[in-house]
Amino acid sequence: MAHLTARRSQNVDGDIYVDSSCIDCDTCRWMAPDIFTRDGDQSAVFHQPKTEAERLAALQAVLACPTASIGTVEPPKDMKAAQASFPIPITENVYHCGYHSEKSYGAASYFIQRPEGNLLVDSPRFAAPLVKQLEALGGVRYMYLTHRDDVADHQQFRDHFGCERILHTDDVTTDTASVEIQLQGTDPIAFAPDLTIIPVPGHSKGHTVLLYDNRVLFTGDHLAWSVRLHQLYAFRRYCWYSWPEQVKSMEKLAGYDFEWVLPGHGRRHHADKAAMAQQMQKCVDWMKTQ
Repeated sequence: MAHLTARRSQNVDGDIYVDSSCIDCDTCRWMAPDIFTRDGDQSAVFHQPKTEAERLAALQAVLACPTASIGTVEPPKDMKAAQASFPIPITENVYHCGYHSEKSYGAASYFIQRPEGNLLVDSPRFAAPLVKQLEALGGVRYMYLTHRDDVADHQQFRDHFGCERILHTDDVTTDTASVEIQLQGTDPIAFAPDLTIIPVPGHSKGHTVLLYDNRVLFTGDHLAWSVRLHQLYAFRRYCWYSWPEQVKSMEKLAGYDFEWVLPGHGRRHHADKAAMAQQMQKCVDWMKTQ
């Protein structure tokens, strides 16, 4: 819960503010870029909401903040509407869950609604309003975990929905030893006609990415969009296993067609397949210089 006494001086005057507990995860800034900015090594409000759309985006960021570092001076009467807006549609059958978890340093998670069984991509916080909304959308059949870092409240989702969890065996830890489906090897896995799991060792040894419907690529910590570089990139500073292996993995991934990059950390990106292929090659070329 944000504390008014810890309100950062960098916030503009008004109802919504960021306090000093912010961990600089970037969630609020990409969810509501017209409201939040980076000031120093933390976020701050640079523009108070003026429209209903801005107000909703700001409250969605309040709910998504993994450390509850965003608060309002007055109790928000419209918070229930913001809760009901999750999960937020991104593209056909694909949603952003919000409710990021501090356990995964604020990583984003996603929900795919499928006739064959709904799927969670990485774990959000096990928050009652989100769980209620997921139940209304048909529940969760599978929980796909890209890698060891973003598993958050996986066990609570398993206990509640009875979903089968999916994780590569090379990223299984004590906390995830009970995962039901443990992947092996480095070859692509055709999990279902619309779901392909692609091992991409690098950030971690057992990191994988998920290609849905040959359109949407869920990339965990393997690939994201850089606002500063204005290109797709990988996190060189946060490569825990092997950078040379991550370069090889990215070269392999460049052979696939997709239109969306939806990462755990970093910014999402959307382009047609031809433009995305060009961006992927640019990313590979850049990685080889690092």
